[in-house]
Amino acid sequence: MPLLLLLIALFALKACEGTSFEGYKVYHVTPNTLEQAKILNAYHYEEKFDFWEESHLLGDPSDIMVAPEDQPAFERNLTRNLFDYSIVIDNVERLIQQEKIERSMTRTMLAPGQVTFSSFMRHSEHMAYLRRLAADYPNIATVEKIGESYEGRDILMLKISSGPSETSTPKPGILIDAGIHCREWIAPPVALYIIQQLVQNSANAHMYANVDWYIVPNLNPDGYEFTQSNNRLWRKNRRLTEGAQCIGTDLNRNFGYYWMHAGASQDSCSEIYAGPEAFSEPESQAIRDWVLANGENLQLYLSFHSYGEMMLYPWGYAPELPENHEDLHYVGQLAATAIDQASTINSQYRVNSSAILLYEAAGGSDDWVKAEGKVDLSYCVELPDGDAPFFFMIPARQILPAVRETFEGVKAFHAYIEENFWTNQELKLTTQTLKSID
Repeated sequence: MPLLLLLIALFALKACEGTSFEGYKVYHVTPNTLEQAKILNAYHYEEKFDFWEESHLLGDPSDIMVAPEDQPAFERNLTRNLFDYSIVIDNVERLIQQEKIERSMTRTMLAPGQVTFSSFMRHSEHMAYLRRLAADYPNIATVEKIGESYEGRDILMLKISSGPSETSTPKPGILIDAGIHCREWIAPPVALYIIQQLVQNSANAHMYANVDWYIVPNLNPDGYEFTQSNNRLWRKNRRLTEGAQCIGTDLNRNFGYYWMHAGASQDSCSEIYAGPEAFSEPESQAIRDWVLANGENLQLYLSFHSYGEMMLYPWGYAPELPENHEDLHYVGQLAATAIDQASTINSQYRVNSSAILLYEAAGGSDDWVKAEGKVDLSYCVELPDGDAPFFFMIPARQILPAVRETFEGVKAFHAYIEENFWTNQELKLTTQTLKSID
């Protein structure tokens, strides 16, 4: 990098410094006994320990960020209890600064309404792109404001459709959202890439001929903008609950199905604070209200998160399985296999229920959409972190490989939905009509 450009980048970074994670470390900790799993789980409810990735399965590691002042006691406890652990990031701030330098060098100056997958866009650019598509492709793309964030930012949805069904069979719908946890920057680009491929790539026109798509690229815009300007690792929204000590609610603990049953906290300073009550937040209300008003023909829900390369289905609130768990697993595996086969960054997806593969966590959007929204196929998709452990800081140069491979999984989901909820229904209708004629 030329010296002048490097100096400019460093000066720009200094000018917009926010929360520092100097000296913070990330530990890769593996519980091999039930007692170790119990010890590790107890840290999950302490606000000063930030679980980046967690599993309660024996032999499955968790990634935990720990502040400098807590590291000596944490390491002593791990050693005393014979944990297998390693330090995978010895200074989180250094990784954040490296990401900022790369971002400043790869930042694309976009014309209004354009999209890029070579750098991370701002929320206003996300919204401008949706509005431009609705203006340029009015026959297939419709933009709808489904709500506002606490700070007044629009939460927009793009509907992609060839129009109403011309038969008595209603078109099945697919609902997608991304960015509910705002530090997971790779999620909104995935949603935007799906939109681009459907609307602007005529080779994919068949994907909206018989299936309607409803896509929300950024469900937590306030938090997302805060990660851009202040705290890169912010997870929650930005509303201060009355009487609370700390700002923000974990939106994926705020949905009203078994709210606060497990894996959530009533400590407002916790990363998993569930809010004062279910659906207390305008962002979770936006999805709830839209699903209840418009979701009668939805057959699939995908909520994009990162990281971990997992296809997770309900239930999250407890290690129990829904009645259609075999279908959920089968369809999830179809998508996972499609992604793995297309991957150029060594993605290897696992498929199971959230509570079994990951951890018990009530109040998630996928649980609520399945139970109360009556959408049988509901998934939380944990995206990759690149071809190396980049965690939440996946480099901009790996956006395109990540979104491309994920779209292959989305195509597999679509093929299943179209075949089972459109083609087969049309065949049944035709058969019934012929029988009535006979």
